[in-house]
Amino acid sequence: MRFCLFLLVFLLLDHPVLAADAYTQSIEQWRAERIASLKKPDGWLSYAGSGVVNPGKSTLGTASDNTIVLPRGPAHLGTLILDAQGKATFRAARGSDARIDGKPVKGTVKLQDNANDAKPTRIDIGDAWFYIVRMDDLIGWRFRDPQSPQLQSFRGIDNFAIDRDWRIEADWQAFEPPREIELITIINTLQKAPVPGKAVFERDGRHFELQPVLEDDGQLFFIFTDQTSGKETYPAARFLYADPAQDGKVVLDFNKAYNPPCALSPHVVCPTAPPENRLKLRVEAGEKIYRATPP
Repeated sequence: MRFCLFLLVFLLLDHPVLAADAYTQSIEQWRAERIASLKKPDGWLSYAGSGVVNPGKSTLGTASDNTIVLPRGPAHLGTLILDAQGKATFRAARGSDARIDGKPVKGTVKLQDNANDAKPTRIDIGDAWFYIVRMDDLIGWRFRDPQSPQLQSFRGIDNFAIDRDWRIEADWQAFEPPREIELITIINTLQKAPVPGKAVFERDGRHFELQPVLEDDGQLFFIFTDQTSGKETYPAARFLYADPAQDGKVVLDFNKAYNPPCALSPHVVCPTAPPENRLKLRVEAGEKIYRATPP
């Protein structure tokens, strides 16, 4: 076994073409996994409806006389009541077959939103489901459908050609103490996020910097635009993850730059690139703008 591993390392070092092929295959595998994730019944493309829940009483269903008109399901699903404290309750309409945890909804039930990273209460309607989310001072609703037109018509995402030169080893400069940034979303709400430092690199003899958001698992989350944004790529931002810094270095593999969920669905809210991350550079790597195929 040791001999085989030694031989493999020797071949990769002695034959850079083999190493390049291995890198290309790794990016192709990453892209395949990304597409497989989007095709899942609960992937981003399953979002089929969204909106704001106003205080007071709202009726739900597919009939046009409802306060919240759903894209699929019974004509009248039930009634949702949002009180002055932002607490929501739901009562199913007779014969709607609304279910929670696989059981028919009986009487009035409390609905949990996503506050404090809680799991929202899911109201199932067949294989589709409805739930509420908290967005700053607002309560919104979401409808997920494995049979959504966006999901059924999805045929993949175009990419720039894989180019190993866009795998950049950047210098890491930590902020002591870490800073906080306010990210502006596509609907002009604010999201506060911790920024632990910045990645510094050179490209074509020019100096560039990117500041990541620190994720709970320690990953570095970069939200950036560049001079392809709004042309070949999504205008608001592209996303890129990187492992935590090691020995003062962070690997920025722009071949893994990808579209945010809001580029794929109008029912998702995403942050836009902060001013510090708007590169005056054409990043010709990663995903291009998503163009939906009509169903």
